[in-house]
Amino acid sequence: MTGSTIKRRYPRMKAPKSAMVAWKTSDQREVSRMTTIALGGLFIQTKNPPKTGSTIQMLIVTPKGYLRLRANVRSVIAGEGMGVAIVWMEPEDRGKLDRWLRQLVAQEEENARKRI
Repeated sequence: MTGSTIKRRYPRMKAPKSAMVAWKTSDQREVSRMTTIALGGLFIQTKNPPKTGSTIQMLIVTPKGYLRLRANVRSVIAGEGMGVAIVWMEPEDRGKLDRWLRQLVAQEEENARKRI
C-alpha cells in the first residue's frame, strides 16, 4: 500500500502491546496480536492470514469487557497479517469498543503531555 492514500471512515490508532484477538474462519483458529484498531476495523498480525474476502469471527478482550464481532478480510500482507473491516457487532459491544478507544486516546494524549 505504499504510495496510496487509504480513506477511512474511522481513524485507526496504535493498539496497546497487550491487545490480543482470538479469531476463526470455518477451517482456521488463531490467537493473534492486533497492531491498529478503530471502530471500523483493525490490523491483525498473523503469519497465515485467510484470503481476502473471507469472513472471520473475532473475540477481543478489552479492559471494558469481551467484544464479539464479525469482520471481512479486506487486505492481506503475506507473512505479516490482515486488515479487517468490522461488519457486525452487538450495539453493547460497539459501546464498549468506543469507550475503550476513547480511553486509549486519552492515555496517548496524557503520555504526549508528559513528554513535553
